[in-house]
Amino acid sequence: MATYYCGYLVRNELMLQRAVDLGHPRPTATKDKTDLILMAARDLMGHTGVLRSAKLRCVKTPKGNKLWCIAFSSNDPHERLPTTAPSEEKYKALKEALQKKGPPQWYQAL
Repeated sequence: MATYYCGYLVRNELMLQRAVDLGHPRPTATKDKTDLILMAARDLMGHTGVLRSAKLRCVKTPKGNKLWCIAFSSNDPHERLPTTAPSEEKYKALKEALQKKGPPQWYQAL
């Protein structure tokens, strides 16, 4: 059975810009980019109060694109996340920070 996550997609460029805004130099190597994306995502999750209730996961969009997802739920019980979509109070601050319009969506894990 395929694993799915319910969350918000975060674009690499948005997380890289957040890292630069936090004082890190713009990376040139792929590994440095990944490290900064992960660091910036954790910072965003902490800033919006979801660090303890969400996980950063790599997902595939319906169009087949690979993106990071700040996930609140999963259909995989080994993930130790709820199996149902979160209430608005849990994701509202992140939704506003990412300037998203609707609730978190479900995406297939890579």
